[in-house]
Amino acid sequence: MTTHHDRAANPLREGLSNRPMPQPCTVVIFGASGDLTYRKLIPALYNIASDGDLPAALSVVGFARREKTDDSFRNELEEATRKFSRQGINEELWGSFRERIFYHKSEFGDLEGYERLAQRLNALDSARNTRGNRLFYLSVAPSEFGGILEKLAAVGLNNPAEGSWTRVIVEKPFGTDLPSAQTLNSVVNHVFREEDTYRIDHYLGKETAQNIMVLRFANAIFEPLWNHRYIDHVQITAAEPLGVEARGPYYESSGALRDMVQNHLLQLLCLVAMEPPTDLTADSVRDEKVKVVRALRPMKPEDVAHNVVRGQYTNGAVNGREVTSYRAEDRVSPESMTETYVALRLHVDNWRWADVPFYVRVGKRLPKGGTEIAIHFKAAPGVLFNRDSAVGPNVLVIRIQPDEGISLRIQAKRPGASVKIEPVKMDFHYGTSFGKASPEAYERLLLDAMSGDATLFARSDEVECAWRFIDLIEQAWHAHPSPPPLCQYPAGSWGPAEADALLERDGRAWRRM
Repeated sequence: MTTHHDRAANPLREGLSNRPMPQPCTVVIFGASGDLTYRKLIPALYNIASDGDLPAALSVVGFARREKTDDSFRNELEEATRKFSRQGINEELWGSFRERIFYHKSEFGDLEGYERLAQRLNALDSARNTRGNRLFYLSVAPSEFGGILEKLAAVGLNNPAEGSWTRVIVEKPFGTDLPSAQTLNSVVNHVFREEDTYRIDHYLGKETAQNIMVLRFANAIFEPLWNHRYIDHVQITAAEPLGVEARGPYYESSGALRDMVQNHLLQLLCLVAMEPPTDLTADSVRDEKVKVVRALRPMKPEDVAHNVVRGQYTNGAVNGREVTSYRAEDRVSPESMTETYVALRLHVDNWRWADVPFYVRVGKRLPKGGTEIAIHFKAAPGVLFNRDSAVGPNVLVIRIQPDEGISLRIQAKRPGASVKIEPVKMDFHYGTSFGKASPEAYERLLLDAMSGDATLFARSDEVECAWRFIDLIEQAWHAHPSPPPLCQYPAGSWGPAEADALLERDGRAWRRM
């Protein structure tokens, strides 16, 4: 059985309020020749260095199968960083940053490759003073997790030296259903302790997602209204104008519900619906998020038919360009029943949210892209102004991407002699308000992992609770004798008409982004 040495005590952490500086370490990226390393991980680490937050004693080791040298790997990463860094490249800074990067060629199943990795990490500790701290990043398919973790344990790389730490970051998808998620949790926790396991969801690294807690709990004008007495309903939308691109096989095995709702959108729902944590440490915050998932009203097959709409895009036009149907995409079955759109009416069965519906939708090939949360407050009494004029409710919109920010729609009198009321927006944009671009999501998440702060990472019980809820819907679609229909919608539209009807039955309508 795999064992764990005692870890050095972490410095006092206060979660979102006061994260310590990241500690010297070596970041080992498995699957380093993949797209994520080039587009996100290395540019994120470079941006952190540019902001002055990266420890001087930090090394990066790319672990992959392809034949490369340290220099060829560095040159490829330089080209990618010039393209994808949010702030370009400073030649002097890149010159020193590239010397931190190394390449290690090995097959994932080659034990000797891990033995050589252990030797190289020990040498880097001595040469670069990384103190034996290691952060393993599994940027690979979930089918590779078990083999990599087993080999790490076999050569003792999961057990740090006294006074050091070892952590693992696991990329999504973390399972495809509850049994597979439980199996993966078991595999990971056999090698790494839960507190050393970081399941990454890049949505939680986005600046506005982090700001939801601050908006709620640091502003006295919002939290008193954040309940069923004042909020009519909540809408969460994730829209994409893109199709499945080259991801046909993956999407065929996943679909919109498992690809986006189970992780990203349920995470956002939790931040909106959670109770105030006792403090800002990782487990206090995650305890409250788990309570929300557990409070989601489970759905029987008949509930799924009434509360969930699944759709698939057909031929159409997006941004003036003709696009093909999902079933005509590369490596997609011409008879596919995979959903590219899903809309759900959810309920959080607790006191705060009694009878407040949460409408969640995600879709591909929609007219525009973006992710937002819209809090629709109840309408003001019609005694004075609402009686004879169409005065809409107040809406608080939290824009997750793009153009991160927050806006509040209020009613105001139009200038003139007559009383004409029109909605106006009070708008806050991160870029203009603070004079600089928001950090990329991976920057924050990598910093947190290096600092030992798991607040923005999913815990095993949270992942399993989310799958338990999602599996009921999947079973109604695929295992029930009479599944609800798969609705069609033309590419470039806002989804199937049945999704509009989902809200119209309640006297509501989707907000147009």
